[in-house]
Amino acid sequence: MQDHGGNLDWAMATYGGAAGGWIDLSTGINRVPYPVPSLPPEAWTVLPSHGATNALLTSARVQYQTAAPVLAVAGAQAAIQMIPWLAPATSGRKLARVLSPTYNEHAATLRAAGWRVEAVPHLADLRGADLAVVVNPNNPDGQIHPPADLRALLPQVGHLVVDESFGDISPELSMLPHAGIDKLLILRSFGKFWGLAGVRLGFVFGAAPDIAALAALAGPWPVSGAALTIGQVALNDLDWAIKTRQRLHSEIPRIDSLAQAAGWHVEGGTALFRLYHTPQAQTAQAQLARAHIWSRIFPWHQHWLRLGLPGSEQEWARLTAALALSAVP
Repeated sequence: MQDHGGNLDWAMATYGGAAGGWIDLSTGINRVPYPVPSLPPEAWTVLPSHGATNALLTSARVQYQTAAPVLAVAGAQAAIQMIPWLAPATSGRKLARVLSPTYNEHAATLRAAGWRVEAVPHLADLRGADLAVVVNPNNPDGQIHPPADLRALLPQVGHLVVDESFGDISPELSMLPHAGIDKLLILRSFGKFWGLAGVRLGFVFGAAPDIAALAALAGPWPVSGAALTIGQVALNDLDWAIKTRQRLHSEIPRIDSLAQAAGWHVEGGTALFRLYHTPQAQTAQAQLARAHIWSRIFPWHQHWLRLGLPGSEQEWARLTAALALSAVP
């Protein structure tokens, strides 16, 4: 099993407390979620219709400013699970390269589907792969790649998967203006920026043949009626998206200052999460956990700790106090 943020059950079992008393900053999910609208009864009682699905996809195209073919899925993770089977590895063991370190499910799902997987450190190292994966902005370090560089890579690989799960905070970095080009797949997560991860909604944009093949893999009802309704309302609210983007970017200096006062150094991040170099990540996580604030550490790096941004002044106050207690003398 891959390690992930959001494992609050483990945190509570180790450090006590109830879920309502914890501040979960381990995931990078916006803690000021979009207000969930009232749902009509048929969102729960009727199988999702083509009309409702098409209405959601229209809203997604407007929000993301593209006319490309798109498939709604149960979170970007669902697309990650299906893409290895879009062009399944043969006995020749097709080669996938993943720009790393990054979200660990990409490599894991490819290996499970029989692909030969290589983790590579530089964008140029992806060249020659049958399938190349770039997370942009990257998780966990926030590294970014200009669309021009990704477009230049496209002719040098088989399929190029650009995971923009955290892309809502930086639309100017998106490859969506190029969506629809053959062999390019772009993933979007709804739950992170809109703060509604439990809805399980995401999108994959691509050329018509690839989207049709993924739709066949996804089956007839890949997204719930509730997700269709909530997603359409939220994606239509362009004003909320603009204001949320501005708020999140404005809070970066605040959380970075708190971390630096504790003796941590900014390693990178986005407007939804920050990555810090700490003296010892496990110790730092434990110190925050005793204040019932959960963070994300990585088994492959003893110094890195990732924090999402608090969602209220009360949460900011608790984080300020916890970091003050953990400050390096």
